[in-house]
Amino acid sequence: MSWMEKYNQWLNTPGLDVEIKNALLEKKDNQKELEDCFYKNLEFGTGGMRGEIGPGTNRMNLYTVRKASAGLAAFIETFGEEAKRRGVAIAYDSRHKSPDFAMEAAKTLATHGIQTYVFDELRPTPELSYAVRHLGAFSGIVVTASHNPPEYNGYKVYGSDGGQLPPEAADTVIEKVNAINNELDLEVGNEEELKASGLIKMIGSEIDNAYTEKLKTISINPTLSQVGVKVVFTPLHGTANKPVRNGLKAFGYENVTVVKEQELPDPNFSTVKSPNPEEHAAFELAIKEGKKIDADILIGTDPDADRLGVAVKDDNGEYVVLTGNQTGAILLHYILSEKKKQGVLPENGIVLKTIVTSEIGREIAKSFGLDTIDTLTGFKFIGEKIKEFEQTGEYKFQFGYEESYGYLIGDFARDKDAVQAALLAVEVCAFYKNKGMTMYEGLMEIFEKYGYYREGLESLTLKGKEGAEQINNLLASFRSEPPTIVAGRKVTLVEDYKESVRTNVKESQKEEITLPKSNVLKYFLEDGTWFCLRPSGTEPKVKFYFGVKGSSLEDSQQALHDISKDVMEQVHNTLK
Repeated sequence: MSWMEKYNQWLNTPGLDVEIKNALLEKKDNQKELEDCFYKNLEFGTGGMRGEIGPGTNRMNLYTVRKASAGLAAFIETFGEEAKRRGVAIAYDSRHKSPDFAMEAAKTLATHGIQTYVFDELRPTPELSYAVRHLGAFSGIVVTASHNPPEYNGYKVYGSDGGQLPPEAADTVIEKVNAINNELDLEVGNEEELKASGLIKMIGSEIDNAYTEKLKTISINPTLSQVGVKVVFTPLHGTANKPVRNGLKAFGYENVTVVKEQELPDPNFSTVKSPNPEEHAAFELAIKEGKKIDADILIGTDPDADRLGVAVKDDNGEYVVLTGNQTGAILLHYILSEKKKQGVLPENGIVLKTIVTSEIGREIAKSFGLDTIDTLTGFKFIGEKIKEFEQTGEYKFQFGYEESYGYLIGDFARDKDAVQAALLAVEVCAFYKNKGMTMYEGLMEIFEKYGYYREGLESLTLKGKEGAEQINNLLASFRSEPPTIVAGRKVTLVEDYKESVRTNVKESQKEEITLPKSNVLKYFLEDGTWFCLRPSGTEPKVKFYFGVKGSSLEDSQQALHDISKDVMEQVHNTLK
């Protein structure tokens, strides 16, 4: 069926949602936009689905949400009545349509006789992960588009361990979703009747209280709350306002100032260009507040509270936003050093990170006698490893993180948890303040010991059908004709995660990469520098990661500049 035929099918469907029908009529003269709404189905991938809100098969709307939920229902039904009885926990964030989409998912599942538990108002993604485990649910759903622009929403699926579905299970769900030919034909029951039957149950404070109790267990030095740290916190209009404040209070930290303009949920994220703590501009109001009260630490979370940004004072007394790698390094070093000091660091402890996360984490772990394992990008792979080691007993999880501001300390949640990370970051700040140091000085101490690691990220946004083709062609070009010299340094090793092959260029030797296949390329240079090309799984972007190690801050910054400049020039030449 052509996109135009799909459009007409939607437009002429009896009983079509009025809002969606009006949106289709408004676009009738805009052929390019209509084609983008219908030229494909919104992809349900291994991480669920994410897209712009609007009418059509390639948009987030009540019909595409029903389709995803019907596919999940078909997957659950293959496991029998017990799986249906255990059911699905559902949470949602502060975005447009999030509560509506969450209820559509619940109604679709409940219509299939599957028990559902729906949070009574917005909640962080990590609390959903915890809720799945707490309730003994078979699966979980979060309606969120994380830190995407306001016009986006999304749908993530979780397994019974509280982690995002690993590839094999996700592939089966994808098959079930794709087997549904027409999302317009799916019928769902009446909300009130399904609630009355008990198939839709609303949940809330009992989960909040249990989650807060679990949060208390990640504190390594509870008495540090008496140091008197001044905290500024911004939830960036998302879900973390109550959980982080309640958590800090439970930890004993009372001197917390919330950025008023960004405290309440706002689906338009009106005060920021992007509700992403990775973007330094998102800290503008927090820095202003921090200067006013002379805060020791500024913390910011993204809308669904799975990412944490941290800003601290540098040697000049100015607030600087730490990179995800820097925050990860300082949290990791604190956890391992303090556990060792207390005699509770296990010999078989393990640190988990992604292939695009800084190598300083490996060096830190190694100095404490611990191994580090790399996973593909995506926290679901870290969650999968935690589950594996829980079952085998081979390793004991100590810390998991990724460069994109995602951290996990306590494994009672199985997705990155900005609430946990926020609480521990404040404790680390108190730890250094108690020693008469700033957190920034603590970071410099780590660099001095392990080397001045520096990482960078560039990205290109290439929207629509044409953009997707450009991204595929770019990766194909780098794969078939890999660069041999970058910024005067020879390429010595190439890792192709799509072909599962690691090639030693100098020795002309190949070995297998034992990770799931992914369209990712990583190149190592003769001085240990590396860079990586990876299409985003959730946005119309291709991302470029860079990592260097220098003898000083200035040295590493210069090396990073040289590498990224040369790579991006090669990228733009390829796209011409």
